[in-house]
Amino acid sequence: MTHTPIEITAELVQDLLSDQHPDLADRPVRLGARGWDNQLWRLGDDLAVRLPWATQNADELLRKEHAWLPALTCHLPLPVPVPQRLGEPSERFPRPWIVTTWVQGEPADRAPATRAAEASDTLADFLTALHRPAPAGAPAGRDRGGPLADRAEGFAKMLTSATELGLIHDPDAVRAVWEDAAAAPDWTGPAMWLHGDLHPANVLTADGAICGVIDFGDLFAGDPAFDLAAPWILLPDGAADRFYAAYQPTPDAATLRRARGWAAWRALAGILIGDAGVHGRPGGQPTWGPPAQASLRRLIATACRPGAEEGAPSA
Repeated sequence: MTHTPIEITAELVQDLLSDQHPDLADRPVRLGARGWDNQLWRLGDDLAVRLPWATQNADELLRKEHAWLPALTCHLPLPVPVPQRLGEPSERFPRPWIVTTWVQGEPADRAPATRAAEASDTLADFLTALHRPAPAGAPAGRDRGGPLADRAEGFAKMLTSATELGLIHDPDAVRAVWEDAAAAPDWTGPAMWLHGDLHPANVLTADGAICGVIDFGDLFAGDPAFDLAAPWILLPDGAADRFYAAYQPTPDAATLRRARGWAAWRALAGILIGDAGVHGRPGGQPTWGPPAQASLRRLIATACRPGAEEGAPSA
């Protein structure tokens, strides 16, 4: 991943605000975080400015979040970054940017959820509220949320890379989780609103409990199984069962199988990104590796649980 050559500083952020939103320009500005696609700068105590710094599709994601997220926030039981203002490209900064509310908490890749029961119920309540039928014209999910069979080649490449790097010690078990999920019937219900990027860096915690969800740039409409991979990635060992019992409507066996496949896909991606971070390669995030490894371990451990319904590994 390459980044914009423009150096983003507090002075630049204040200049952008002075040009386009002068009523906010007198607030103190300080760096909040540098994420995958965006930099986040605190704006006073309750707002933040998000500016894209990757050269991929961050501009499109910011505009999508600004357009669609405000209508959903009133239904959500957790704090999320609600878009407040949109900044347009200019000579000072040739890309769009947004001002959102600030959400308190620590990213779960640095401070994992440890209170299993509370975290399971909180995550289930959040996704139950979010997963509503999306209107016509809602954004699609790019490479996410469609049939898993369409992602088979990419999954195989990630698995091969992780195995060759010595990051995966039982590739056959990982492949079995994926193949079972890919063989499950496809989603035939309405396209549902999905967060689309529920990895640990986008979920916030406080005192071991989930307290917020951020980065809705990948918001899209599709198969809820994609988001329902989240308990395998975000929750402690043994907590997925409680999550799936609390989530409504109760997922059918095919949806649970697809969710496991997407969890394996996301875990492999996290493992490779984490390894890149450990070795200082571009786009690497060293804190992504441990939760991704834990996720894959859980999936393998529960793949053939005794007494599981035939064809539908237990959650």
